[in-house]
Amino acid sequence: MQGIVDKHVIASNQRPRQKESSLTRVGFGLRVTGGGIRASSLSKAYLFPQGAARLPGFHTCAGGGGERQGPDWYKEKGIAYLTNSRVAAADLAARSLTLASGDMITYQQLVVATGADPVRMTDFKAPGADLSGIHYLRNVADADALLVAVEAAKAAGNKAVVVGGGYIGLEVAAGLSMHGLDVTMVFPDDHLMARIFNAELAAFYEAYYAAKGIRLLKGQLAKEFRGDGKVSSVVLSDGSTLPADLVLVGAGARPVSGLFAGQLQLDKAGGIVVDGNFKTSVDGVYAIGDVAAFPLLAAGGELVRQEHVTHARSSAAHAAKALMGTNPTAYDYQPYFYSREFNLSWQLFGQTEGAEQVVTWGTLDVAAAAASAAPGGPAPKFGAYWIKGGRVVGAFIEGGAAEEAAALKALTTAAPAAPADVAELRAQGVAWALSKL
Repeated sequence: MQGIVDKHVIASNQRPRQKESSLTRVGFGLRVTGGGIRASSLSKAYLFPQGAARLPGFHTCAGGGGERQGPDWYKEKGIAYLTNSRVAAADLAARSLTLASGDMITYQQLVVATGADPVRMTDFKAPGADLSGIHYLRNVADADALLVAVEAAKAAGNKAVVVGGGYIGLEVAAGLSMHGLDVTMVFPDDHLMARIFNAELAAFYEAYYAAKGIRLLKGQLAKEFRGDGKVSSVVLSDGSTLPADLVLVGAGARPVSGLFAGQLQLDKAGGIVVDGNFKTSVDGVYAIGDVAAFPLLAAGGELVRQEHVTHARSSAAHAAKALMGTNPTAYDYQPYFYSREFNLSWQLFGQTEGAEQVVTWGTLDVAAAAASAAPGGPAPKFGAYWIKGGRVVGAFIEGGAAEEAAALKALTTAAPAAPADVAELRAQGVAWALSKL
């Protein structure tokens, strides 16, 4: 069978759904191939033992507001949504896609929204990395399997090992601990969240996690996994062994771009290189979301990838307008991340890479962390500013109110000059950002 469509989206996660909505708003239908939804909450509320978040049936508004985009919505908009339809081959010169079923689709314009897949321990050829009981977290099926494993671990030795000290590791370790598991985190860096946090910020979260009973083994690699069919222990780079009834690996992600190798320009990490309107190196082909390496205007046009739902939504909306020729201006994105663990809730705005100075404010000491971690303990309040080239380009806040977060977003978008004496930032904290509104 062969189909001919005007617009086609190759999808593997929640990113393209926003794209579809945007296209229909400007008057076009399209065809989409894709798999299951990947939700940004999977390492957060989805893992909570009480009041867990769940996706209420099939729909693709993905928490972004607006009407729920269920099967009827797609039908009404003239969108052919081909779930469980894998694209086996792409011939961009011929503008054709071949599905695993053998069906072929030709297109006039193509949007690639294939996302990113987790880095796996098998990629490092770690012995035993293919044992059962080693989990990754990228989609709903992964999260459901992890929750089943949690119950099995409770009935066994109650031991969980989290490999990785980044975003996923931080959140999943909290979730597993809330389920009552004995959790150990293993990561090669000298502090948590090394790509974002400085040592001072990390020290608070490390002390908080320790107070919650989570063991942190810094400067360590998981070198080997042992077990009889199922993992039962993890061997570290120092030769020590950790018992493990389940293992969760959060070692980063790689863009899913292999289908287009040799056809599209890729960056060194495999991201699909796009311009400010998400056009790739091949005419008629766009890439959005996690897989796209786009020029970050705030960083002088440096190519970056952003694995975050905010970028997924905004890149999709921007690309839809660009595809229709209604938005000639370049994508101007403000990097944003947020996280929630236990009673903690932080947000990060703007840039952190290449900053010459990080100025923290508020109370970040070990005593404050221990107090916050105690049952009924006070919610912490602190933050940081990143200074680059004499300007405030990044800001972080733990426990911020909505108006404070809005002020920090506006501040880092404007990137004003830092005060001559940065002690002013330390003394005023978030009030400095509020004063700039």
